[in-house]
Amino acid sequence: MTELTDRNIYLSAGAHIGMRIKTKDMEPFIFKTRPDGLSVLDIEKTDERLKIAGKFLAGYKDIMVVCRKTNGFKSIEKFAEVVGGRAVKGRFLPGTLTNPKFENYKEPDVIILSDPIADKQALLEAIKKRIPIVALCDTYNGLEYVDLAVPTNNKGKKSLGLIYYLLAKEVLKNRKEIKKDSDFKHKLEDFTEKD
Repeated sequence: MTELTDRNIYLSAGAHIGMRIKTKDMEPFIFKTRPDGLSVLDIEKTDERLKIAGKFLAGYKDIMVVCRKTNGFKSIEKFAEVVGGRAVKGRFLPGTLTNPKFENYKEPDVIILSDPIADKQALLEAIKKRIPIVALCDTYNGLEYVDLAVPTNNKGKKSLGLIYYLLAKEVLKNRKEIKKDSDFKHKLEDFTEKD
């Protein structure tokens, strides 16, 4: 039984759609594998992990969210705006977290990766600097070095929009900036790339 939003909203956003490739790390989050080989993520576990991530992230002031894929640019920008964090979209420039002389050098308290594979440079630098890592992980992702995984389709713009929308709301609730869902003044469309 999902609680953050209706089960059908997760399904219509495609948050449960995985890939044919699945890793051992992600097996606990897979609901089933269809006859065509496509793995389906368990949305109840996605919902549960979003709640945990919301509590975890609420304890940090400086949150950096990263996405190399264009499908997630609007989602991470809106998430960063809502929670008072920073969004890094597109190519993650080497030295962003590790070279104090680099003009774009940042020292976030925590980092969110939209995909640990696509956002590998950010992952490697966060590991070096011992920055906690939250990651949106699809069936093909490994969880090595990921401190908190949220199992979801991390490729689709609707899925990314929904996940960052729900996560932003959870962070604000856990920070006591809003009391209930109806106090959240943003819409799902604000987080989702247009077709």
